[in-house]
Amino acid sequence: MNVDIVTPASHFTLRLSATRRGARLARRLTAQQLDAWGWPYDSDANRTAALLVAELAANAVLHGRVNGRDFRLRLTLYPADPALRIEVTDARVDRRPPTPGTLEPPSRDAESGRGLLLVEALATHWGTTWGDPYTKTVWCELALG
Repeated sequence: MNVDIVTPASHFTLRLSATRRGARLARRLTAQQLDAWGWPYDSDANRTAALLVAELAANAVLHGRVNGRDFRLRLTLYPADPALRIEVTDARVDRRPPTPGTLEPPSRDAESGRGLLLVEALATHWGTTWGDPYTKTVWCELALG
């Protein structure tokens, strides 16, 4: 019998306050965790992952915040590829981001609206899932190789 041995994924999950401080902490902890997993702070993979988390966490704080509710950051490392899945879960199921491939660039003088464009440009895949009636998760995947 042929059996493929798959290296198990590593996980990092944390609930953070839905504040600017929580979003900043999510970015810093992502960089620290990737460093611990073998992608140093000064590597392109670490910097890109930190940027992706910063954008998704900022969106969770600005657009997904519900008073008294946190947001969740989950990182999953798949070392065989290697790839990283980033998930940010918030409590605003009524605010759905556009679907991948349908993003419109903001006007030149707009002060916001570029975060998901960055996610779409830097991630290999991204999307939104709803696991229960109370939360939504915006996720993206990043090739680390």
